[in-house]
Amino acid sequence: MATDQTQGNGPLPRQIPFIIVNEAAERFSFYGMRNILTPFLISTLLLFVPLEDRTGEAKHVFHTFVIGAYFTPLLGGFLADRLFGKYKTILWLSLFYVAGHACLAIFEDNLKGFYFGLFLIALGAGGIKPLVSAFVGDQFDQTNKKRAKVVYDAFYWCINFGSFFASLLMPLLLKDYGPSVAFGVPGLLMAFAVLVFWLGRNKYVNVPPAPPNPDSLTRVARTALLAKRPGEGRPGLVVAVIGVAGAIVSLLMSYSWGFVIGACTALVLLLAFGGIGTGMQLERARGHHPDEAVEGVRAVLRILIVFALVTPFWSLFDQKASTWIVQANSMTSPVLDIFGWQFQVLPAQMQALNPLLVMLLIPFNNLALFPLLRAIGIEPTALRRMTAGIAFSGVAWLVIGWIQLSMDGGTPMSILWQLAPYALLTMGEVLVSATGLEFAYSQAPASMKGVIMSFWTLAVTVGNLWVLIVNASVKNDYVLGHIGDTGLSVIAFQMFFFAGFALLTALVFGLYALRYKMVDNYRGGTAPA
Repeated sequence: MATDQTQGNGPLPRQIPFIIVNEAAERFSFYGMRNILTPFLISTLLLFVPLEDRTGEAKHVFHTFVIGAYFTPLLGGFLADRLFGKYKTILWLSLFYVAGHACLAIFEDNLKGFYFGLFLIALGAGGIKPLVSAFVGDQFDQTNKKRAKVVYDAFYWCINFGSFFASLLMPLLLKDYGPSVAFGVPGLLMAFAVLVFWLGRNKYVNVPPAPPNPDSLTRVARTALLAKRPGEGRPGLVVAVIGVAGAIVSLLMSYSWGFVIGACTALVLLLAFGGIGTGMQLERARGHHPDEAVEGVRAVLRILIVFALVTPFWSLFDQKASTWIVQANSMTSPVLDIFGWQFQVLPAQMQALNPLLVMLLIPFNNLALFPLLRAIGIEPTALRRMTAGIAFSGVAWLVIGWIQLSMDGGTPMSILWQLAPYALLTMGEVLVSATGLEFAYSQAPASMKGVIMSFWTLAVTVGNLWVLIVNASVKNDYVLGHIGDTGLSVIAFQMFFFAGFALLTALVFGLYALRYKMVDNYRGGTAPA
């Protein structure tokens, strides 16, 4: 036993099953609700919206919700790291989460009540997103650290397993029993998740909140921007101020753009111009902060460029639950017969392909594709995988656009035609999402890993912001006139636009990857004897 502990192979912490069960139930509840949101909005809640505008409004609501769910991790991380610790933050935000599900089930025909429920779910689901996996890591030490990989693999499996069955079952509940039951079942599962998490309260290792860091990213950046040098100006500060001015203008435009677009655009401008300005003057922070902290900020800025180039992928990926469902609603659905069991696929159920393919493609890539590439002399590095993943998503949208063109031309298309784009998009997800986390962890210094994970979730927010901007643009008569000149329908034009967006980004990403110098910031050291 002593040898196992020295090598990090000690026993699995007994509290881990509580967290695993909590994660499985929570993910089922989230994806169960998320995957029926668009069809419910179109068929029930937004009936007061004119038919020609209803689809666009449903997509707007869906992507606004996703933006919220991937923005609030910043709040959850702050509350846990600075005030309450991970356990209390997860527990209390989970109660908001349960209340949100209850609102969806109760206010199925009340717009304000339903939207308030979405807000509570975004707050709860997003707030705990960066904390649960980190809380798992807190349960391990040097004696059993190698067991952590098994648990994280189980986590990823639970996410996709829960998403698969949620995608299959929730559309059936919505169709056969109505929205109260369809939204109520995920709420009950979330309540069960909270109960299980609470039952393990006396077994958890609780790491206390960290004190304020005098050498944090924001403090180093502030020092760099404000520091003066004799005979030199502060061009970086000028760039940062331009970003602040742009952010203010964006917020003022919220009245016409919508608050979500205005606020998110303001955040993007602050990060982009503030990051560029900090990079221009970063060396001025030396002497005021340790070299390690300065280099850590430099590493974060380089990683942020990679994250920015990944945002178009998320704008394509998350539309499988909005734009692709809208397309599927207009397709034919044949009756399938599998071993004597006959069933008809519902549009929202097509999303079950994504988690199913994830569970198949990950072992296929690791056991077959990547070894084959290495055998022919091509090393599938993290940046090469991400480049290919973005390109795969663009190709998926070319296929989905071709399907739309055929439908617009009067050709009836079976819903099974979406199998090919789902496979391409999921390959893109496997190559971008999991690889991106691996890349970010390896490149970020130990003191900056938490910051990096928050920025990774923010990349999803920005990706969905692009969708809102494009959807808002096609409501403009001038833009609609240009689309009409192409001979394409609005939805087909958007599909090919996003395909081009991703393919162009893949090219730029690949060129940046050639210049990027990889580092290795994995934790060193050995277990204590």
